[in-house]
Amino acid sequence: MPIASPEAYAEMLDRAKAGRYAYPAINVTSSQTLNAALKGFADAESDGIIQVSTGGAEYLSGPSIKDMVTGAVAFAAYAHEVAKKYPVNIALHTDHCPKDKLDKFVRPLMAISQERVKAGQEPLFQSHMWDGSAVPVAENLEIAEQLLAEAAKGKIVLEIEVGVVGGEEDGVENAINDKLYTTVEDGLAMVEALGLGEKGRYMAALTFGNVHGVYKPGNVKLRPEVLKHIQEAVGAKYGKEKPLSLVFHGGSGSLLSEIREALDYGVVKMNIDTDTQYTFSRPVADHMFRNYDGVLKVDGEVGNKKLYDPRVWGKAAEAGMAARVVEACEHLRSTGTTMTK
Repeated sequence: MPIASPEAYAEMLDRAKAGRYAYPAINVTSSQTLNAALKGFADAESDGIIQVSTGGAEYLSGPSIKDMVTGAVAFAAYAHEVAKKYPVNIALHTDHCPKDKLDKFVRPLMAISQERVKAGQEPLFQSHMWDGSAVPVAENLEIAEQLLAEAAKGKIVLEIEVGVVGGEEDGVENAINDKLYTTVEDGLAMVEALGLGEKGRYMAALTFGNVHGVYKPGNVKLRPEVLKHIQEAVGAKYGKEKPLSLVFHGGSGSLLSEIREALDYGVVKMNIDTDTQYTFSRPVADHMFRNYDGVLKVDGEVGNKKLYDPRVWGKAAEAGMAARVVEACEHLRSTGTTMTK
């Protein structure tokens, strides 16, 4: 299937919320990690979301270029081509973008999609994230309202964050404290500013104790009931049941029971990066340690080209990451739910 159209993406998100499942949103930084994610979704018979962060996009442009837009456009072009061969729907997304990078990342990418739509084409990316967690809520929502209007012109879904995800990702670090829990008042203010779809479609990363990084299960103190209370408050005010499409950030180290509870409260997208990074790297380390004298020219020997060929250990890395994507689909209940069946 080609990359999901705006209509297909909207249907994906609606089906997920109605069915109480979510799509893994897999961060990638290369063609290899992209291919691994695609294979994982196909193996799980799940539609999915593949995304790049500001740092990932910069990396994709090459170490001597370091241009986020160039890297993101190149990634999207490659993904649009290779995804055609897989029997699942894939949406492309850009991850956390703070205020100081909006003009260098999200806004130029939105402009590209707007031009494509004007020309009768599909948007380059299906959704973009504005991370306003570092600014006051009022300013966060003011910028979000502006971005939502621009996103709507390009048939793009906007993701926003109201609250703070703790830990560190791509150089952005937040303390672990009470700010990790979005309030009902913040949720109501968000809807007052952005509406419930009439101004454009958006997803909300409301925080309930989420923390980026590596944590053992049970060490992250999640309170999924925060999502329930906000959904109920918004629903009561606007006469709708479970009106918000929610996003789960910082899921590494979460208990499966907590993940499943969050799905019941309207989470339709869950970001996964730390775990897939490890499952991509682990087979490479194993290959290098087991084949030390083959991948290195030790003691004047010539090594073994069949062992240091990047395709050999690269296949193992992709297989390891793809298996973790399959596991993520199982955890999020999206296995077997692809719209292509």
